[in-house]
Amino acid sequence: MSATTDINLALQGGGAHGAFTWGVLDALLEDGRFSFEGVSGASAGAMNAVCLAHGLLHGGREGARRALADFWLAVADSAPPVLAAGPALGMAPAMKMMLQWTSHLTPEQINPFDLNPLRDVIEAQIDFAGLRQASPLKLFIAATHANSGKLRLFRDSELTADMLLASACLPTLHRTIHVDGEPYWDGGYSANPAVFPLVYHCTAADILLVLLAPLHFSETPHAAKDIRVRLNELAFNSTFLREMRMFAHLREQIGSEPVAADLLDRLPLARLERRLADLRFHAVSADSVLGELPVDSKLNISRDFFLELHAVGRAAVRRWLSACGDAPGQRPTLDLGALFY
Repeated sequence: MSATTDINLALQGGGAHGAFTWGVLDALLEDGRFSFEGVSGASAGAMNAVCLAHGLLHGGREGARRALADFWLAVADSAPPVLAAGPALGMAPAMKMMLQWTSHLTPEQINPFDLNPLRDVIEAQIDFAGLRQASPLKLFIAATHANSGKLRLFRDSELTADMLLASACLPTLHRTIHVDGEPYWDGGYSANPAVFPLVYHCTAADILLVLLAPLHFSETPHAAKDIRVRLNELAFNSTFLREMRMFAHLREQIGSEPVAADLLDRLPLARLERRLADLRFHAVSADSVLGELPVDSKLNISRDFFLELHAVGRAAVRRWLSACGDAPGQRPTLDLGALFY
């Protein structure tokens, strides 16, 4: 590709596995062939999205690479050593013990002083006022209304630290985040991530999905604990799968026939059909790596683990770029029907 290609990004959540997305974004920024219009993210994906926007605002591509690295390394350094674990080894024993307490105690009981190192990191590193005034990206940060299950998308023009924290609020571990008096939990419960705002509110035709959750598991669980884990994983990913199936179905119904130009000026529905027909989907994932990690590795907040996943993300982008050639901006590299039907 001789010119910069505009793309939109859909960034999944997945706790510590979001360091894979850090590597993906780092490689895309370093490559230099892409510019970003809109970014939708949930949980860890939302953290990456906001760090990307902050870095671009204050330092362009290199600033974005620094902002992403600073965030992930600061998260690792903010954790007490007793809660850190070795590379890919899952959780430290102290973290496992704390998780066992969550079955019997509320976050208020486990953490009566409401200590939140993540809040300290993002408040120190993210210029929320600057993003509200002049974000270089259209941001769509997903959170779930705790009393209705409805999706709430926070936009760059209103973004605060509480809104970003709401997107990553696991209610068994963290106190409910209130925004304008309303309670919110992790955005992954209602969208992981939301793709529709990139369709309705952006103009770039290329959408790159950065996937942390496996789309297919190699084995069926049989042990009671493993079944519960799988149920949680399926529930967390169900809204995304349903949304992508909808897009696949709509595109199949619309077909690839262009809508007459004169109709575009007169029929809003025709413009929507053209938009859907013109979309080009792509995906970067690492099922072979992330899918084989123990589920509790999502809470492994060690620096070594983050750096490992960062390297895996960079390698995944190199493979994707090598395989797709000049496809972005020209044609899709993801078959929605084959993957999501």
